[in-house]
Amino acid sequence: MKKFLIIVSLLTLPLFAQENRLIKIMERELWRSFNGLKNAGKEPLYFLQYEVIEEEELNISAFNGAIENTEHNRNRYLTVDVRVGNYKLDNTHQLRGKYGSSGFDFYTPSYELIPLEDDEFSIREVLWKRTDEEFKKAQERIIKVKAERETKVLETDTSPDFSSAEKQVDIGDRATLSVDTLSWVGRLKELSKVFKEYPWIYSSVVGLTARAVTKYLVNTDGTKIVEGNTKYYLRVNASTKAEDGMELFLYRHFYSHSPAGLPSDEKIKSTIAGLISDLDLLRKAPLVDPYSGPAILKNRAAGVFFHEIFGHRIEGHRQKLEREGQTFKDKVGKKILPEFISIYDDPTQESYGNKDLNGHYKYDDEGVKAQRVTVVDNGVLKNFLTTRSPIEGFPRSNGHGRRQYGYKVVARQGNLIVESKNRVSPDSLRKMLIEECKRQNKPYGLIFEDIAGGFTMTGRGGLQAFNVTPLLVKRVYTDGREEVVRGVNIVGTPLIAFSKILATGDDPDVFNGTCGAESGAVPVSGVSPSILTGEMEVEKKVKEQEKLPILPSPIGGKR
Repeated sequence: MKKFLIIVSLLTLPLFAQENRLIKIMERELWRSFNGLKNAGKEPLYFLQYEVIEEEELNISAFNGAIENTEHNRNRYLTVDVRVGNYKLDNTHQLRGKYGSSGFDFYTPSYELIPLEDDEFSIREVLWKRTDEEFKKAQERIIKVKAERETKVLETDTSPDFSSAEKQVDIGDRATLSVDTLSWVGRLKELSKVFKEYPWIYSSVVGLTARAVTKYLVNTDGTKIVEGNTKYYLRVNASTKAEDGMELFLYRHFYSHSPAGLPSDEKIKSTIAGLISDLDLLRKAPLVDPYSGPAILKNRAAGVFFHEIFGHRIEGHRQKLEREGQTFKDKVGKKILPEFISIYDDPTQESYGNKDLNGHYKYDDEGVKAQRVTVVDNGVLKNFLTTRSPIEGFPRSNGHGRRQYGYKVVARQGNLIVESKNRVSPDSLRKMLIEECKRQNKPYGLIFEDIAGGFTMTGRGGLQAFNVTPLLVKRVYTDGREEVVRGVNIVGTPLIAFSKILATGDDPDVFNGTCGAESGAVPVSGVSPSILTGEMEVEKKVKEQEKLPILPSPIGGKR
């Protein structure tokens, strides 16, 4: 343990006397490579970008009063973007035939680690080699693109492959961590002791993740950006099994841009107590049969729901790619949600109420300033989230080109925020749920307290449906009785789901998470009030077949 603490102490000292030296090194090699390669192939190099993501991460986790993991890493990841051809048609153009009918050839990650020290020629050699590799791949790919053009029908959307963008120069500060490691080790050990009293809880974690992320970006538009962000996550997870073998899991997460924004020990202890109580109810809860009827999605659950079911369908590239279902492509100016609902995505927003937002950033991964985008205004679709790859009717980026290092940029959500004009108190929303059940002659409705996540299918190759995994579900009978139930997933299709929304609460809340899609894992946030829907369909979830442990747990405590 002492060795770990000493290592962290040393690594978190300032490592560079010149904060902007890396961006200068990147800029020198960028222009040397561009000038040397712009006429070196059959197709001209017309755009080149270097992006380095520097990540420093500290993880500490505790189990039953003991530290089970401590880890500290710092790396720099290089991604090189090469475009050959011209703005109208380049190597990034979608492939629809034998070369890439799924398009996945373009979403395979490709990155390089670069030195942590700002040694000019060590770094430039890595940049040079990676640029050469990407340039050759680009030349090969555009040959395939042009060959397809000769044999395939014209795409529905014939927008150019790339657009110009305003030059940005913003040299900010490198992000650094500020963690009292000794204090957190002690706190996490003490907080995790609580789970010792519950032998029916088979695994649990109380952990801290601290991450400092600095983006260094230069491109041939003349853009130069250094943007640093710090992120602190406190997580409490626990799992158990029901008598029938079903595995059950609950979590509570807290997020802040600084350690000071994380909750007090008293708040964490209260959260742990609530989680244990809910998990106990869940393991004893009855299974729910497949059901279709009225339901309430509580605020955070609704935020996850809108992110998965709606947010991915308004990402710009999904309106352009031929393999995509293009749910909303031709619905701009048309009503797609109840008129009392508006939705915007605003990566520039650092917090909502008193909660920090994980999806905040100043510049996207194409060097474009983040922008607030009103997607739905009073139920009417107005806009999409776009990158520098134009789509029909939307020729410019609105700052939503995002990726994990190594991936190609596509349009992604940042902070998706749902607002409503038809707001009632949580108690009133519950009463409305009961009244809707009576109106539909349903014996009960469901309340989804929390959702772990899910997935949505947006392509034409399969069902364009969604499957969302609830963590905690309650059944509310028409006489007002309420009980926790288990064993269901939410399923459906988006257009039907959105058409059934009846009202919302006055209780907006935030979920902070990480979203995985074609361009890798990116930090996101969702904000929503609770929503009442007239119809929500659930199906049975997968149930594990293993029996409960044969021997009792070695720890005592409450059973």
